Amino acid sequence: MALLWLVFMGVLGVFGAEGDQALCRMLGYPEFPLFTKEGDVTIGGVFTIHGKTTEQPLFFTDTPQPLTCSSIDLREFRFAQTMIFAIEEINNSSLLPNISIGYRIYDGCGSTLPCMHASMALMSGQERTVGKSCLGQSAVHAIIGTSESSTTTAMSQSAGAFQIPVISHFATCACLSNKKEFPTFFRTIPSDFYQSRALAKLVKHFGWTWVGAIRSDNDYGNYGMADFIKAAGVEGVCIEYSETILLTSPREQIAKVVSVISRASSKVLVSFMSQLEMEVLLEEVQAQNLTGLQWVGSESWITDTQLASRYSSILSGTLGFAIRKAAVPGLREFLLRVGPSQDANNTLLREFWEVTFGCRWSPPKEQESWQSKCSGTEKLKDINNPFTDTELRISNNVYKAVYAVAQSIHDLLTCGHTGEQDVRICTDRDSIKPGEILSYLRGVNFLMKTGERIYFDENGDPEATYDLVNWQRNEAEEMSFVTVGYYNASLPNHNQFALTGANITWAGDPLKVLIIQKNYGSS
Repeated sequence: MALLWLVFMGVLGVFGAEGDQALCRMLGYPEFPLFTKEGDVTIGGVFTIHGKTTEQPLFFTDTPQPLTCSSIDLREFRFAQTMIFAIEEINNSSLLPNISIGYRIYDGCGSTLPCMHASMALMSGQERTVGKSCLGQSAVHAIIGTSESSTTTAMSQSAGAFQIPVISHFATCACLSNKKEFPTFFRTIPSDFYQSRALAKLVKHFGWTWVGAIRSDNDYGNYGMADFIKAAGVEGVCIEYSETILLTSPREQIAKVVSVISRASSKVLVSFMSQLEMEVLLEEVQAQNLTGLQWVGSESWITDTQLASRYSSILSGTLGFAIRKAAVPGLREFLLRVGPSQDANNTLLREFWEVTFGCRWSPPKEQESWQSKCSGTEKLKDINNPFTDTELRISNNVYKAVYAVAQSIHDLLTCGHTGEQDVRICTDRDSIKPGEILSYLRGVNFLMKTGERIYFDENGDPEATYDLVNWQRNEAEEMSFVTVGYYNASLPNHNQFALTGANITWAGDPLKVLIIQKNYGSS
């Protein structure tokens, strides 16, 4: 702990003159949030709002410049706006009377380094000179994020040293359930410990005992696939090959992986990958014209509308477990009001508008790519993209995470029981500390207005329930995610996996539909 504090002090600040004139100064450049609002209590947020990073050239005579983030991810942008929606809703409710919640939202760019910069900024603030001591209170009381397991791991380790709760809506690696390593980590999405076993039951149920496997080469993919292979062995399922993809893998390496898949005798492919790596893989699969595979996907990409629209010819008939779908009243109306009119100086809102409507606020340097000038009067209700998508699964996890923090604050201010038996902590609105919120998060147990009960087990995990979805074409020839089954880890083993009796479309022939009566998976 002492060593970690010394390292943290070295990152945050240095002491100038000796004695009473010593000041705590920040090294490097301050990080500024994309969205911010002041409040009595502040919640931080880190989302992969941009999916690509570019490193600037390094020169040994100059200070390294920050990474450049590009390629806005509209689904992640929706997650950030969902967090704002939940906070505004709570501020306008009676849950926390006479107290307001503020927020600071950063872009993690899907990379560990920007996420750590965001984490440090959330803990220390943006002031270049803090004061005569660096031993001040954290700038935020809790952090929502991130979407990736690897970046969440790094952020949770640094925040955990200072008793700051981190609640992820999308990081599923079973490794994060280790409370010795991540004592302040919670999540509103089930651990892959359960998803891996659900996928093994799925492939066994349909008689697919000879399958291929591919994964992201990170914590999410490596831990998840290791658990799947172990569970598959118990179910009598054999793995023909196991390949890895990283977002930054060179094209030649990805082509070799796709070549392995195409030469294999197994025609069922289990993909434990993030959405970003999946897109990189599918681009090469399409280039090599590889079709006819029965894809079995993990929750990270299985309901991604962007993949469904771009690669429908490849992925028709795909099966996989998704986070349960839910309705969040008022969220869609809130999302349709998002735009530059809220803040004309916010560059992210302007970028979002340009990408959504294919327009520009000012002519680009390359006149050839000039399409049309943005007017600001365009209507989001006329757009169908990942931002306006009403298939709310992960967005609901963001919503629940914010409410979990708010409920913990409520319990703290009313001197309720903490997560420890017969322990109560009382405080007032002006002296709330992250560690106090942490104590109440451990024992939080409440009912959302959507009907869901929110609580965490001893590992900071929620109840593990999933929808089994099948990629099918609807009457408009668009890909839709049809729920054809369920998985509930809290039920007895022989009842955990169930089919609904709905039609299932298989890969290879979109007209081939197998009608399966309601059934239960093997134990």
